[in-house]
Amino acid sequence: MIDALTTLAASRREGTAKGMPSVCSAHPLVVKAAAREAADAGAPLLIEATCNQVNQFGGYTGMQPADFVSGTMDIARRENLPAGRLIFGGDHLGPNPWRDEPAESAMRKAEDMVDAYARAGFRKLHLDASMGCGSEAEPLGDATIAERAARLAARAERTAAALGGAMPVYVIGTEVPPPGGAHHAISEIEPTSLEEARNTLEVHREVFRRHGLDGALSRVIAIVVQPGVEFGNERTSSCMTVRAPRGFPPCSRKSRTSSMRRILPTIRARDPCARWSRTGSLS
Repeated sequence: MIDALTTLAASRREGTAKGMPSVCSAHPLVVKAAAREAADAGAPLLIEATCNQVNQFGGYTGMQPADFVSGTMDIARRENLPAGRLIFGGDHLGPNPWRDEPAESAMRKAEDMVDAYARAGFRKLHLDASMGCGSEAEPLGDATIAERAARLAARAERTAAALGGAMPVYVIGTEVPPPGGAHHAISEIEPTSLEEARNTLEVHREVFRRHGLDGALSRVIAIVVQPGVEFGNERTSSCMTVRAPRGFPPCSRKSRTSSMRRILPTIRARDPCARWSRTGSLS
């Protein structure tokens, strides 16, 4: 099923552009709605967890990566979605949960987290080492970010190879919004320029090859860029026109993001904050 991700770019080049929604949530009602939709549509389901939600210490959901996989698969079974149509992704995998610690300490924990994700069966891994740690000044340079991403990829590669089966695919990039979206009001957004995107890709290529990660590099399927829209817990920001870089068409004011109530059909519950237990049942 991982082929559904690796063929997206080729499909676009062949003139048959298609996409795949990524549902990044640890809420069982959201997972249930997504699994039901995928089952009805006969489509794969890409379900993701972030470094803050789920990690080797439990994150804010209390779940480790294996718990998340087990709970999601249990919900999928109840919604008649075959396990073979599930793709698990890890979002913002990097030192962010421990960014107040010195960089080396935070990175060691980030490597252990990537290891836990790979062992649990996550096969789409977003490597995000874009944040400064401890007293580091931000923004970090592309070379530093790429070196740290390579450390994370190396750990994931070793773990996945030892387990057998499909090797991970990766998402890289330095224009990365914070997990969960922006935490402040945004008055202006500058999309990533073509030059910046090319430089980020070239730096990662050089660093990965220097560390003997040609295999991982060949499985990079996406690069994160800022397209000109952003979101937070309380609002979404419209696509801007005045800061669109050369090489990108200006955004129409009609491209405003949808209100949250239109994004996903909801399944109502008495307790909207219900969480699943480690067996996947609502509690």
